[in-house]
Amino acid sequence: MGRRTPLHDLHVALGARMVDFGGWDMPVHYGSQIEEHHQVRRAAGVFDVSHMCVVDLRGAGVRPFLSRLLANDVGRISLPGKALYSCLLNEAGGVLDDLIAYRMTESWFRLVVNAGTRDKDLAWMRDRAAAWGSDLAITERSELAMLAVQGPRAREIVAGLLEPADAVEALALEPFFGRECGAWFVARTGYTGEDGFEIVLPAAEAEPAWRALNAAGVASCGLGARDTLRLEAGMNLYGNDMDESRNPLESGLAWTVAFEPADRDFVGRAALEAIRAGGVPQKLVGLLLEERGVLRSHQKVVVAGIGEGETTSGTFSPTLERSIAFARVPRATGDRVQVDIRGRLLSARVLKLPFVRRGRVLVDL
Repeated sequence: MGRRTPLHDLHVALGARMVDFGGWDMPVHYGSQIEEHHQVRRAAGVFDVSHMCVVDLRGAGVRPFLSRLLANDVGRISLPGKALYSCLLNEAGGVLDDLIAYRMTESWFRLVVNAGTRDKDLAWMRDRAAAWGSDLAITERSELAMLAVQGPRAREIVAGLLEPADAVEALALEPFFGRECGAWFVARTGYTGEDGFEIVLPAAEAEPAWRALNAAGVASCGLGARDTLRLEAGMNLYGNDMDESRNPLESGLAWTVAFEPADRDFVGRAALEAIRAGGVPQKLVGLLLEERGVLRSHQKVVVAGIGEGETTSGTFSPTLERSIAFARVPRATGDRVQVDIRGRLLSARVLKLPFVRRGRVLVDL
């Protein structure tokens, strides 16, 4: 038996198929993964993401500490509630994790890190905080739950659960901002390519909130739909599309590395600068299969006259009704490759990510 979120019993009561995910018992679907996917694209769905780890860092030195720790620059976020997506790197430039950092106040930042890396991330941060020499408190908020409500109707429905004044403030949030709404922290972030809110709330309030969302027409959704949605939206999954052996420059995440200002010495900077100077040999691209077949991770990609690559994530896209994937391929790869699927080389188009965003198909079929 794995770890359980505060919503475990509710998932079982709702008929979810439960699976192990990074050591957690999580719902993969509640009957139809494809229907859950479509509900998010067309209306609204709710996901239990309480397995993610909320970490609060407090102290006068929190901003300079995170400036050293993160590849993206927390100096860019000065407004209350502003969020920043970043990678946490090792000295070799490998990705320890990807996370979101929120500036709550100048002495309080909130991080949301991945479930499978939470223990490693906490140990990494605490080790470096101990050497930092500043009065810095790092607190794992295990008493909290987290819901992701996503889709074109998500924000208006969540607003209906808030006090009127909080609802006005929540609906006024710009993308990648969050704010406290009573005991809830509501952020306009997500992992589906759709608009919506991610809500951090006391664990005891998670089940009533979920049931209220269901009553308002929000579909219960599991990890299966979450994966197809994020893949369509061109969003990386840690452990598939990047890990400690891969750097952000070859993982479609160069935009999350802030090399300016030049004097900011973040962990992994020297390694990334050396890689960049020598030329990054591979890149992460999208693939659209042109023949019948199923794309999965770890399939060989053949680039005629150049070399080989590998798919890192793959799935059948319910929105496109085609098979899609991410692949790490040689830098010089053009617009066509072949993928080895059970010994057959099938043709695929190389596309710029994302495939779908805010319900709109962004590729030619």
